[in-house]
Amino acid sequence: MTILAIDTSNYPLGVALIEDNQVLGEYITNLKKNHSVRIMPAIQTLMKDCERTPAQLTKIVVAKGPGSYTGVRIGVTIAKTLAWSLKIPLVGVSSIEIMAAGAGRHFDGYISPLIDARRGQVYTGLYEYQSGLLTTVKEDRLVLSADWAVALREVNKPILFVGNDLPLHQAVIEETLSSQAVFAAITEHNPRPSELALLGKDKQGEDIHSFVPNYIRLAEAEAKWLEANGKILKG
Repeated sequence: MTILAIDTSNYPLGVALIEDNQVLGEYITNLKKNHSVRIMPAIQTLMKDCERTPAQLTKIVVAKGPGSYTGVRIGVTIAKTLAWSLKIPLVGVSSIEIMAAGAGRHFDGYISPLIDARRGQVYTGLYEYQSGLLTTVKEDRLVLSADWAVALREVNKPILFVGNDLPLHQAVIEETLSSQAVFAAITEHNPRPSELALLGKDKQGEDIHSFVPNYIRLAEAEAKWLEANGKILKG
């Protein structure tokens, strides 16, 4: 089984190839550059360096959001196109779950990845490793970081916070949770595409045509258009 993983859901761009139980290659950058221009050359370079051809791929795994509206859409579109043209399964994985998988594998407690969503809000969730498997404790959501920190005071374990946007919300987390909060090292903040591939390895393929990203919320422009046209009830 040769799996290609693609993640363009946020500023980090990542692609990886895993084959059976081996990571053949992995490419990650954390740059504010156009993913639509860079993702295909990154895939092509990785495939060439690993001496694999598209015909050898058996599954595509993609980060399906939440995150950047445009970034998520780019990754999902490319993943769907590749899976459809190669006639191989497509699997989507939460962008938040990927972050938890990479940083929290050896952490004895809960893991809460954070992606900034502006206006004091974050995309987040709560995860935990149990018997070597990553499990969901609280589903992914959009929430004020201050409210999230208050809610987490009720759990009885230390919490590892991870994500490149963590500095934007660290002060309010520290103020509310004190020593219960643990902060990942900077080398752990970028989501690992090899972890993405591993998370999707044993998951069932999804219907390619109906597969859609998980934005959690609508893009701001789309939400305003729907509200202006009476599609969203206020209050």
